[in-house]
This record gives sequence, structure tokens and C-alpha cells, in this order.
Amino acid sequence: MKSSPHTGGEGEDMKREAMLRKATESRDTWDFLVIGGGASGVGVAVDAASRGYSVLLLEQSDFGKGASSRSTKLVHGGVRYLQQGNIPLVMEALKERGRLRRNAPHLVKDLAFVVPNYVWWEAPFYGIGMKVYDALAGRYGFGSSKNLSREETVQRLPTIETEGLRGGVMYHDGQFDDARLLLDLAQTAAGQGATLLNYCRVASLEKNADGYVSGVRAMDEETGEEISFSARVVVNATGVFTDQVRQMDDPDSVPIIQPSQGVHLVLPRNFLGGDSAIMVPHTDDGRVLFAIPWHDVVVVGTTDTPMESIPLEPVPLEEEVEFLLTHAARYLTKDPARGDVLSCFAGLRPLVSAGGEGDTASLSRDHTLQVSGSGLLTLTGGKWTTYRKMAEDTVDHGIVLGGLEPRDCVTRELNIHGFHTHPERFGGLAAYGSDAPSVEALIGTSSALGEPLHPRLRPRAGEVIWAVREEMARTVDDVLARRTRSLVLDARAAMEAAPQVARLMAEELGRDPSWVEHQIEAFTRTAQAYIL
Repeated sequence: MKSSPHTGGEGEDMKREAMLRKATESRDTWDFLVIGGGASGVGVAVDAASRGYSVLLLEQSDFGKGASSRSTKLVHGGVRYLQQGNIPLVMEALKERGRLRRNAPHLVKDLAFVVPNYVWWEAPFYGIGMKVYDALAGRYGFGSSKNLSREETVQRLPTIETEGLRGGVMYHDGQFDDARLLLDLAQTAAGQGATLLNYCRVASLEKNADGYVSGVRAMDEETGEEISFSARVVVNATGVFTDQVRQMDDPDSVPIIQPSQGVHLVLPRNFLGGDSAIMVPHTDDGRVLFAIPWHDVVVVGTTDTPMESIPLEPVPLEEEVEFLLTHAARYLTKDPARGDVLSCFAGLRPLVSAGGEGDTASLSRDHTLQVSGSGLLTLTGGKWTTYRKMAEDTVDHGIVLGGLEPRDCVTRELNIHGFHTHPERFGGLAAYGSDAPSVEALIGTSSALGEPLHPRLRPRAGEVIWAVREEMARTVDDVLARRTRSLVLDARAAMEAAPQVARLMAEELGRDPSWVEHQIEAFTRTAQAYIL
């Protein structure tokens, strides 16, 4: 591990009981109170805690329950934003992409993408565009782009549609496991002294005699207990729920979020031969389409559909599914049918509207910071790749807002929990990084813990115990959707594994048979929406 005075992962354990005790027993005023446990909120917690400020983060559900676990699994500069001419966003994202690979090499990897060319002008057009992409990355680059012949394109993409194929353009971008990175960031924050609570919903904001936000009232969703917390700075980092918190502060505040739904299909690995991804820069309606090898599957996405409602568990629309199946069939020799889809997941992006109706595809992916008249600091918009810079900007604002002693940001060089330069040596446990030996040791304590949760799933029973003991998993959904990714990789298999997971968790958490029954029912309802 590279030497650094700030290395995530030491200090507090990720145990909810200990976190709750620490939160409730402290009568002090927190420097930063963060509402929201997605990439934005947890990023702010890491940044503020690593500067030495006291931090409390409250999440109404599980860490990463929303869009932060439902991305296209890319750490990227954004070829699409390059097309739109948003050079500053691309440059910032490419720089952050490089930092993220350096700070979390166990989860962020280089991936080769191929843009297939079917029209004569595409090779020079996209070839030049990718050279610009390379140049903007500079020393943070992942590899040089190059033009491919027809034969080289087929060699890299054995299942590409060859009729009319003229060649391709190859470039490099980053790939990651979004939910695992979020968990590692939460543990990094805890290691820096932050207190984080999932299943603790903020019910209202509290204000002092001058009308300034001075804390929150929250509800422990497990016990039903209401708790008050005071803070110098309250950060609203709740993604698509941003406006709900803004309206707690000011019922007359004008909504700024235009939710956009992105849907992905998960197909068996044989639909995409080789180790390269396909990137189609311009579909019929102007979207970018990806087909990406990820774990042992292929992820195809995404859509960009304006939404009115904001559910905690969004559901793919029929037209989104058809769009993805139709376009995947256009570029793959084997046309995917509904029965081939292992899982289908939807996420809601918190796009910031400038007012008025519009196409969500054209709305900015840059982040927005806003301070209300009563001092509520809102961070919204942005993208996974730039979470660290978003957090830095937010904490810089918070320091001024809360009258805190200024301290420099240290996250540019901060190793993220699990940091390991050769995680592949841990095989199926590679995503745990430096935690893998401890997970393996736990699994080795009994033969039962070494059994796979399902014949079609890689995770073993011991990983459920690890998720409960070390990663604050509280429900079957926490384990199967985010701690192990089973729901995303194979929804039917995850649904069949749910009873065993519920029993293992009940034993570890001291829950009764009715809890087991309720958890199985709840997870089954969730999983059914992932099955076409």
C-alpha cells in the first residue's frame, strides 16, 4: 500500500449498533450532518471526516439504495458530453477517473471500448473524437485510442453484427462495481471517524431562533424511535429526493430536480464475446448505447426517460425494455429475446432543471450547489465519476457556511477502504480487496459457510454473515442487491436464494421467524420487478 497519512479503513467499525450508540450518546453539535447515503452524501462524509470535522450521515434506507447502485458501471469522462461540447465536464471527469483508479484499484479497472463503424465517415469522425478524448485525459489517460480494421473489430467483438461492418474505433475508459465502491467509501468515512446510519430517516429540519437550520429530527426505522441531532452545517445530498428536503426547509421552494430514468438489461456473457465493450454513440433518438462485460454477464444500457413520480424502487417501462432489446439486436449477431434477460434494473438520475419542460438527455450532468436563505446546503446533480470533486466543493462551501476552521481537502490521495493493487489473486472475492483474506477466513470456519447461495450465483453463505457483521446489511435486499450484486446479476436465482439468506441473517441479527417471512415476501416483491 502506498504511504499516505490518510488511509481509509482504520478507526470505527461498520456496525450499526455501535454507530447508533455513538450518534445518540453524543450531545455535541456535529460539524457536518449529511442527509443521504448515496455517492454524493457518502463522498461528503469521507471528505469532511478526513479533514478532521465531526460528521454524522443519515440514510432513510440502505447505502446506495437509489441511483448509486444502478449505474452503467462506468468510471468515465463521458464521450456523450464531448459530443455536446461540454469540455470542462469531460476534463474534470477524466481527471477524477484517473484518481479513482489510483485510490481504489481493487474496484476500478481499465476497459477497452469499440465503436463499430458501418458508414464511411464514422471511422475518421469518431477516430478524431477519441484522439481529443485521449488528449483531454493527459497524464490521467487509461490508454491510447486507435482505428481498427474490419478483421480487428471482429476479433475484439466476436458477436458483433458483420453485415455492412467497415471497421471500428477503440478507446479506453474505466469500469467499476458501483455498490461495492459505495460500501468501501462508507467504511473509509467510518475509518476517518464519521458516524453513518442507514435506516434512519430525516423527518424534519430544526431551526434556531434566527430561523437558520440547526439540525434535524430523525426516525430510527428499526425501532421507531425519534431522535434529534444538532449540526453547524446540514447537507442535503438526497439525489432525486432533493426537493422533498428543500421543501422541509421552505414549503414554497421551487422544484429543481427533473428525474430521468435509466434502464439496463443484463444478459448472459455469451452475447458479447471477447473482453471489449461496445459503444454506439448515436442511436435513433440520439442516445448512447453500451454493451459491457461486467462480472460474468453483459450489461446493456441505457435509457433516458423523464419521470414524474419518484419511487424508492423504480420499475422499467415496457418501451424502455423494447428500445434496449431492439438496439442490442441491431448490433449483436445473436438477437436477445425477453427470455434471455437475467435481470432488468432501473435507476433515477437527479438531473437539475433550468426550468421549463425539456429533453432530459440534454440536461447537464454537472453538479449544482445551492444554499437556502436558512442555510441548508444542497448538493445535487453530477455523476458517479466526479463524486470526489463534488464532495470537495460541498465541504469547502460548508466550512464557510458553518464558520468552521478551514482545513485542506486530502481526498485526492486518499486510499479507499479495500485498497489492493492485485485483487485478482483473491478470485471470486476480488471485489473485497484487502478485506478478502478476512472474508475467506470467516467462510473457512465451517463447511456450511462455504456453500454457494445458489447454483447460478458465485457468493457463498459466509458472505452473508460478513455483510451483516462488517457492512451494516440489515435486510435481505441489502445483501442480495448491493452487498453481493446477486439481484442485478440473476434476479430469479436471487429470489430463490432469499429464504436461505433470510435465515442466515435472522440467526446473526437475533430475529424471529416472522421477520424471516416478512423479509422473503418483501424481497420477492422487489425481485419480481427485475424479471421480464
